[in-house]
This record gives sequence, C-alpha cells and structure tokens, in this order.
Amino acid sequence: MATTRRADAVWEGELTSGKGQVSSGSSGLFRDLPVSWSARTEAPGGKTSPEELLAAAHASCFAMALSAGLARAGTPPKKLEVSASVTFDKVGDGWKVTKSELTVRGWVPGSDAQKFKAAAD
Repeated sequence: MATTRRADAVWEGELTSGKGQVSSGSSGLFRDLPVSWSARTEAPGGKTSPEELLAAAHASCFAMALSAGLARAGTPPKKLEVSASVTFDKVGDGWKVTKSELTVRGWVPGSDAQKFKAAAD
C-alpha cells in the first residue's frame, strides 16, 4: 500500500536576498521553519535548509531499514543512532548535493561487527 506525504514551501524574493518557510503538510509537526540561500551556502543562522531536511530523512530512513534488516537476521536492535551529513557544493556554474554520508552506532544483542555490517550493507 502506497503512502504519500506532503511538505509545503513558500519563497519570497530573489534567490540570494529572498527568504522562505517550509512546513510539514501531512503531519503538521513543524510549521514555517525559516529557510534562506545563505543558510544553504554559509552558516545556518537559526534557519534550516533543504540539505538539513534531506539529512534528517536519510538518517531516519536508514535507521528504519537497518532495524528491519537486523530483525530479519534474528538480532533486532536495542538502539540505533544514525547521523547523516549532506554536502551541498558549487559544481561548475551551479550548486548540487554532492554526497550524503552516514555514521551509524548500534546496540544489537546477539550480533557482532560482521553481522551488523552485513545488515547495514
């Protein structure tokens, strides 16, 4: 069964001098989080960015997938900590996400490093 989630964005002004907000349309858990170009390319300054939201999505999705893989292997995790770092960089004349790196720590009773890595791969 397919599920669909929605998020909304509003942007005012030009790219470098403008500003915007993002909101969760489906859950309603966050509303009007401020975003700006400088938050993407310089310091966050109390604002979020699409890359930070991508990092949150990547980390949480991987944690769920790893949990499922470990459970299928007969070693459900007690706890997983996943951190994602998404890099946004100037490439040629434009900007793009160039990588997303995960750091994973897990407490998995009955597992060892080899089994943990196999589930993570």
